[in-house]
Amino acid sequence: MNKYFTLVSISFILSGCQALSPDSTPAPNDTATPAVIQTSAAENISAQFAPDTLISLLAAEIAGQRDRFDLASENYSQQALITGDPGVAERAFRIAEYLGEEQRALSSALIWANAAPENLEAQRSAAIQLAQAKRYDEAMQRMEKVLLANGETQFDFLALSAAQSDAKTRQALLQSFDRLLIKHPYNQQLVFSKAILLNQDERSEEALTLLADQPKRYAVVATTLLRARLLNQLNRGEEALPLLRNALKQHPDDSRLRMAYARQLIELNRLEEARAEFIELLQQSPDDDDLRFSLALINMDLDAWLEAQAYFEELLARGSHSNAAQYNLGRVFEELGDTEQALGAYNVIQSGSNYLAAQQRIIALLLGNQRLAEATTHFELQRMMRSDLAIQLYLIETEALSSYDQVETAWLRINQALKQYNDDPSLLYTRAMIADKRNDLTQLENDLRSIIDKNPDNAMALNALGYTLADRTDRLDEGRQLIEKAHQLEPNDAAITDSLGWVYYRLGDLATAERLLREAFSAFPDAEVAAHLGEVLWQQGKHNAAQRIWKQALTDEPNNPILLETIQRLTNKDL
Repeated sequence: MNKYFTLVSISFILSGCQALSPDSTPAPNDTATPAVIQTSAAENISAQFAPDTLISLLAAEIAGQRDRFDLASENYSQQALITGDPGVAERAFRIAEYLGEEQRALSSALIWANAAPENLEAQRSAAIQLAQAKRYDEAMQRMEKVLLANGETQFDFLALSAAQSDAKTRQALLQSFDRLLIKHPYNQQLVFSKAILLNQDERSEEALTLLADQPKRYAVVATTLLRARLLNQLNRGEEALPLLRNALKQHPDDSRLRMAYARQLIELNRLEEARAEFIELLQQSPDDDDLRFSLALINMDLDAWLEAQAYFEELLARGSHSNAAQYNLGRVFEELGDTEQALGAYNVIQSGSNYLAAQQRIIALLLGNQRLAEATTHFELQRMMRSDLAIQLYLIETEALSSYDQVETAWLRINQALKQYNDDPSLLYTRAMIADKRNDLTQLENDLRSIIDKNPDNAMALNALGYTLADRTDRLDEGRQLIEKAHQLEPNDAAITDSLGWVYYRLGDLATAERLLREAFSAFPDAEVAAHLGEVLWQQGKHNAAQRIWKQALTDEPNNPILLETIQRLTNKDL
């Protein structure tokens, strides 16, 4: 204890609260604790502390060295309040900020700022803490002090922190910015921050005008990027492209600008140009694997499969984005027609966010190549290895089997699953859909009613049962009631709106059916909705309108069986 006491005592006598010289090098295991070990040096204020204070600060330093930052924070905050010393207060603030102790960080920052009114870092720190505490007027006053002293301001932080505040608060802040802009009309921090506030108030056009009216010689990268983002929000992305291109000519090495320009090209589907920009970015930052991954995806979008393969393999060699790179490498091999390599890539993935997606691709490849036995063996093994995902694996297997016309095998597998998990609603719903393919409407209804009995607000089950009753039986009113309840629960679900339109068609209310089906088709123009809408139009004598709808759907889904059957049944010919 005497050794520590001597060292720390001398340190405090020489330089206030500066417990470690700014030139001192922390021990290797101290690098993870910058809040305590690597704070900026306090001003060299000679201070004589009372013995109790000195002991408390000593205990705080020792606590910090032993990773007891809670004790260090408590002691420093207490002594900052007692002494009012700017050095102690700064150190208390740094520790509290590091620990996320908002109230202590605020009180310590205010003590520091009040004790050192000329210290711009202190004023800026206090302003930020005040903004986080939603004390915006005080925050603006502190930041204005920094502005008047030509210090580095952070008005943008104040504006961003007000995003969730009420309109009255934002308006008051806008008035404060307007007042400062009268004195400093070309200060880009003020301009940028006011534009942020205007955008938060849904006044994007005003924000854009404010930025566009700035003389070019004052423009900075941040305002250019915000201007481009506002143009995109206003669906004027084409205008953002030359803006970013011209900014890049002035700042060719600014990676933020080049990234924004590259993303803008992607947004406008100019993928070849975007690829060139990402290549340039990767050359500037060869260790940035996010850029490498983006380049791989762009090459996939361009059908440049070999280039994509090279980037994904490079990522795997570097041990970066491994899960996603492995999955997408499987997709590349599929596109290259190499089924075995694709299966190999997918099988490597045994965990992570792409595991289940990989299993979907595996069974699709195996069933697509008539390898049923291999597919079922694979999934039995996967369920043994990943029992935590057994239900999801059952669902993937049975739904794929059903899709590939292996209905009886799917039926056996879903019943096997339900023996283990007899109350699972997802499995029950899937069995109901397979029962539908087997024309077993009794089983379908039993399973869906079992789901509804346990969860009367299950809109998906209500809709499925209601649609089946409306489409396959004469229980139309019962079906309508079920679908209407589903529609009340999920009014924006296009599939449910389609079902509701169809049941009204079956009930003979063609006008209501048309209105609902047009609404569904507008939100989700798939082939089955097109078949329904076209049929309603056809029955009303609107043959040309029906054929236009069908042709539109056939462009995207030329082999959809429901659509083709509807067209053939009503017209006695193919379109």
